[in-house]
Amino acid sequence: MDAGDRPARLAVGVLGAGKVGSALGAALAQAGHRVVAASGVSDASQRWAAERLGVVPSPPDEVVAAGELILLTVPDDTLPDLVAGLAQAGVDLRGKLLVHTSGAYGLSVLDPAARAGALPLALHPVMTFTGRDDDLNRITGCSFGVTAPDPLRPIAEALVIEMGGEPVWIADADRALYHAALAGAANHMVTLIAESSELLRRIGVEHPGRMLGPLLGAALDNVLRLGISGLTGPVVRGDAGTVRRHVDALILAAPEAADAYVALARLTADRALAAGLLKPEEAERLLDALGGNIWT
Repeated sequence: MDAGDRPARLAVGVLGAGKVGSALGAALAQAGHRVVAASGVSDASQRWAAERLGVVPSPPDEVVAAGELILLTVPDDTLPDLVAGLAQAGVDLRGKLLVHTSGAYGLSVLDPAARAGALPLALHPVMTFTGRDDDLNRITGCSFGVTAPDPLRPIAEALVIEMGGEPVWIADADRALYHAALAGAANHMVTLIAESSELLRRIGVEHPGRMLGPLLGAALDNVLRLGISGLTGPVVRGDAGTVRRHVDALILAAPEAADAYVALARLTADRALAAGLLKPEEAERLLDALGGNIWT
């Protein structure tokens, strides 16, 4: 991006200097903007404000007053009350870029502030942040779900590019489905792998990660390159007997995991059938093995 295409250097305030806020604030600072104020409730947030952003934590109204671009990096359930509180408190929001990083919310959550003159943007980094030192590096090359009013779209996309990310436009009405897709892939994957690791430990596998790592790496590579055509395993082979034995074993060892296995196996069979990878008669046998009286 040419220098002339970049937004003017901005004074940045961070409301919620936690894992995400401190990482994005640091990325904006690295791009040449100035972090001038930040707020943080937890001890970790206050430490990150000092160490990553170089500022002493301030009350939210002071952060907004000091900044031209305000990052709202707080938990999703806190965001509506924070925005409403800023508007009701009479904080001067006129002309300020108000940027939330929630995946699930679009622009409507910023309406109270927009009515008070703020310029609303939604920039969601498609990345997991852990609070470790490598958080800033993780931003480079990661996608951001971008939603903004049309006149502000160039600014939103330029900010993402400056931070090292890739802007991907998400329509306001699609934000919830967009975030559900991301959470289903990333968060539920963690749960599934943790559950599988625990089951392997129960039967004496000392290092489940070593066993699962190559398999999961190959599976992830397959699906990212090939989509559902990269599917392997007993469902796509139509091995109904094997699938039923899996369910029976899980009912005895981990009933709560059996529910998830059945639901995912049914979804897998449905997708494989639709893609022509599974014959209808094979799908019928699989669904018989997964349905009806499997709990008896």
